[in-house]
Amino acid sequence: MLKEIASLGQSVGSYLGQTARLMVGVPNYDTYVAHQRREHPDQPVMGYEAFFRERQEARYGGKGRIGRCC
Repeated sequence: MLKEIASLGQSVGSYLGQTARLMVGVPNYDTYVAHQRREHPDQPVMGYEAFFRERQEARYGGKGRIGRCC
């Protein structure tokens, strides 16, 4: 029973961590890689640094774009 509770605690902690990262705009690289390999096997997978940079530019504006909510 303690193993089940510990496992549940880890699952909840992982879920809450992922939720917090998404709330502040940090997407999950592992989820991206799995999606790319499953849905777009003919396209290359970006490295972590390129992925992070691309997501930051998409969220906050980059390459001459102004990204803001108001």
